[in-house]
Amino acid sequence: MIREATPDDAAACAAVYAPYVTDTVVSFETEEPGPAEMARRIAAAHAWFVLEDHGRVAGYAYANRFAERAAYRWSCETSIYLELGRRRTGAGRALYETLFERLRERGLCRAFAGMTLPNEASAGLHRALGFEPAGVYRRVGWKHGAWRDVAWVQKDLRATEGCTSAPAELT
Repeated sequence: MIREATPDDAAACAAVYAPYVTDTVVSFETEEPGPAEMARRIAAAHAWFVLEDHGRVAGYAYANRFAERAAYRWSCETSIYLELGRRRTGAGRALYETLFERLRERGLCRAFAGMTLPNEASAGLHRALGFEPAGVYRRVGWKHGAWRDVAWVQKDLRATEGCTSAPAELT
Protein backbone atom coordinates (compact mmCIF):
# COMPACT_ATOMS: atom_id res chain seq x y z
CA MET A 1 0.00 0.00 0.00
CA ILE A 2 1.24 3.49 -0.85
CA ARG A 3 0.10 6.46 1.22
CA GLU A 4 1.17 9.96 2.17
CA ALA A 5 3.83 10.08 4.84
CA THR A 6 3.17 11.65 8.22
CA PRO A 7 5.62 12.67 10.96
CA ASP A 8 4.80 9.32 12.60
CA ASP A 9 6.68 7.64 9.71
CA ALA A 10 9.92 9.48 10.46
CA ALA A 11 11.63 6.72 12.46
CA ALA A 12 10.75 4.08 9.88
CA CYS A 13 11.95 6.27 6.99
CA ALA A 14 15.18 6.95 8.88
CA ALA A 15 15.67 3.19 9.31
CA VAL A 16 15.17 2.55 5.57
CA TYR A 17 17.63 5.33 4.74
CA ALA A 18 20.35 4.52 7.31
CA PRO A 19 22.18 1.77 5.36
CA TYR A 20 22.42 4.05 2.32
CA VAL A 21 24.20 6.61 4.50
CA THR A 22 26.51 4.29 6.39
CA ASP A 23 27.26 1.51 3.90
CA THR A 24 27.02 3.00 0.40
CA VAL A 25 27.86 6.04 -1.68
CA VAL A 26 24.24 6.33 -2.85
CA SER A 27 23.71 9.10 -0.30
CA PHE A 28 26.34 11.77 0.26
CA GLU A 29 25.28 12.20 3.87
CA THR A 30 27.83 10.85 6.32
CA GLU A 31 25.69 10.90 9.47
CA GLU A 32 22.35 9.13 9.67
CA PRO A 33 19.48 11.57 10.25
CA GLY A 34 17.40 10.70 13.28
CA PRO A 35 13.62 10.62 13.52
CA ALA A 36 13.34 14.32 14.42
CA GLU A 37 15.33 15.38 11.35
CA MET A 38 13.40 12.97 9.14
CA ALA A 39 10.11 14.38 10.47
CA ARG A 40 11.32 17.87 9.58
CA ARG A 41 12.14 16.68 6.05
CA ILE A 42 8.73 15.05 5.63
CA ALA A 43 7.00 18.26 6.70
CA ALA A 44 9.13 20.41 4.35
CA ALA A 45 8.71 18.25 1.22
CA HIS A 46 6.45 19.14 -1.71
CA ALA A 47 5.13 15.58 -1.37
CA TRP A 48 6.31 12.43 0.44
CA PHE A 49 4.86 8.94 0.06
CA VAL A 50 5.67 5.71 1.86
CA LEU A 51 5.30 2.11 0.77
CA GLU A 52 3.78 -0.04 3.50
CA ASP A 53 4.21 -3.79 3.55
CA HIS A 54 2.15 -5.56 6.23
CA GLY A 55 1.92 -2.34 8.25
CA ARG A 56 5.65 -1.57 8.03
CA VAL A 57 7.32 1.17 5.98
CA ALA A 58 9.46 -0.52 3.32
CA GLY A 59 10.36 2.49 1.20
CA TYR A 60 9.59 6.08 0.36
CA ALA A 61 9.73 8.68 -2.41
CA TYR A 62 9.58 12.43 -2.10
CA ALA A 63 10.04 15.72 -3.93
CA ASN A 64 11.64 18.91 -2.72
CA ARG A 65 12.20 22.34 -4.18
CA PHE A 66 14.69 22.18 -7.04
CA ALA A 67 16.36 25.51 -6.23
CA GLU A 68 15.59 28.64 -4.23
CA ARG A 69 15.08 31.15 -7.05
CA ALA A 70 11.47 31.86 -8.04
CA ALA A 71 12.03 31.00 -11.70
CA TYR A 72 12.64 27.36 -10.68
CA ARG A 73 9.29 26.98 -8.91
CA TRP A 74 7.85 24.72 -11.65
CA SER A 75 10.63 22.16 -11.09
CA CYS A 76 11.42 19.78 -8.24
CA GLU A 77 14.07 17.31 -7.16
CA THR A 78 12.95 13.76 -6.44
CA SER A 79 14.45 10.91 -4.42
CA ILE A 80 13.46 7.35 -3.70
CA TYR A 81 14.74 4.80 -1.18
CA LEU A 82 13.63 1.21 -0.73
CA GLU A 83 14.62 -1.34 1.84
CA LEU A 84 17.69 -3.16 0.66
CA GLY A 85 16.63 -6.26 -1.28
CA ARG A 86 13.48 -4.69 -2.77
CA ARG A 87 14.90 -3.93 -6.21
CA ARG A 88 12.99 -5.04 -9.28
CA THR A 89 9.77 -5.69 -7.35
CA GLY A 90 7.73 -2.85 -8.87
CA ALA A 91 7.82 -0.93 -5.59
CA GLY A 92 10.01 1.87 -6.94
CA ARG A 93 7.82 2.37 -9.99
CA ALA A 94 4.65 2.40 -7.89
CA LEU A 95 6.06 4.94 -5.42
CA TYR A 96 7.35 7.23 -8.15
CA GLU A 97 4.14 7.06 -10.22
CA THR A 98 2.13 8.07 -7.13
CA LEU A 99 4.55 10.91 -6.44
CA PHE A 100 4.44 12.14 -10.06
CA GLU A 101 0.65 12.26 -10.04
CA ARG A 102 0.65 14.46 -6.93
CA LEU A 103 3.31 16.73 -8.42
CA ARG A 104 1.23 17.14 -11.59
CA GLU A 105 -1.84 17.98 -9.49
CA ARG A 106 0.17 20.73 -7.82
CA GLY A 107 1.22 22.19 -11.16
CA LEU A 108 4.86 21.12 -11.29
CA CYS A 109 6.25 20.62 -14.77
CA ARG A 110 9.64 18.97 -14.43
CA ALA A 111 11.30 16.52 -12.03
CA PHE A 112 15.05 16.09 -11.58
CA ALA A 113 16.94 13.32 -9.83
CA GLY A 114 20.62 12.92 -9.03
CA MET A 115 22.40 9.60 -8.59
CA THR A 116 25.91 8.74 -7.56
CA LEU A 117 27.76 6.83 -10.26
CA PRO A 118 27.89 3.96 -10.79
CA ASN A 119 24.37 2.99 -9.75
CA GLU A 120 22.78 0.85 -12.45
CA ALA A 121 19.72 0.00 -10.33
CA SER A 122 18.79 3.67 -9.94
CA ALA A 123 19.75 4.51 -13.51
CA GLY A 124 17.57 1.67 -14.79
CA LEU A 125 14.57 2.72 -12.73
CA HIS A 126 14.83 6.33 -13.83
CA ARG A 127 15.25 5.33 -17.50
CA ALA A 128 12.22 3.02 -17.28
CA LEU A 129 10.15 5.91 -15.89
CA GLY A 130 11.06 8.26 -18.73
CA PHE A 131 13.84 10.31 -17.18
CA GLU A 132 16.42 11.57 -19.67
CA PRO A 133 20.06 12.54 -19.09
CA ALA A 134 20.59 16.13 -17.99
CA GLY A 135 24.32 16.08 -17.20
CA VAL A 136 27.02 14.82 -14.86
CA TYR A 137 28.77 16.60 -12.03
CA ARG A 138 32.28 15.12 -12.08
CA ARG A 139 34.13 14.37 -8.85
CA VAL A 140 31.61 16.43 -6.88
CA GLY A 141 31.45 14.40 -3.67
CA TRP A 142 34.00 12.61 -1.50
CA LYS A 143 32.76 9.50 0.28
CA HIS A 144 34.27 6.19 1.35
CA GLY A 145 37.75 7.25 0.26
CA ALA A 146 37.09 8.39 -3.29
CA TRP A 147 35.70 11.24 -5.38
CA ARG A 148 32.25 10.45 -6.78
CA ASP A 149 30.38 11.63 -9.87
CA VAL A 150 26.67 12.44 -9.81
CA ALA A 151 24.52 11.97 -12.90
CA TRP A 152 21.43 14.16 -13.21
CA VAL A 153 18.31 13.09 -15.08
CA GLN A 154 15.05 14.91 -15.78
CA LYS A 155 11.46 14.04 -16.60
CA ASP A 156 8.69 16.18 -17.97
CA LEU A 157 5.67 15.84 -15.72
CA ARG A 158 3.42 17.92 -17.96
CA ALA A 159 3.72 20.18 -20.98
CA THR A 160 5.17 23.62 -20.42
CA GLU A 161 4.03 25.23 -23.68
CA GLY A 162 1.59 27.96 -22.74
CA CYS A 163 2.12 27.39 -19.02
CA THR A 164 2.40 30.78 -17.37
CA SER A 165 0.57 30.36 -14.07
CA ALA A 166 2.52 29.49 -10.96
CA PRO A 167 2.14 26.01 -9.49
CA ALA A 168 -0.12 25.49 -6.50
CA GLU A 169 1.24 26.86 -3.24
CA LEU A 170 3.98 24.49 -2.14
CA THR A 171 5.74 24.17 1.17
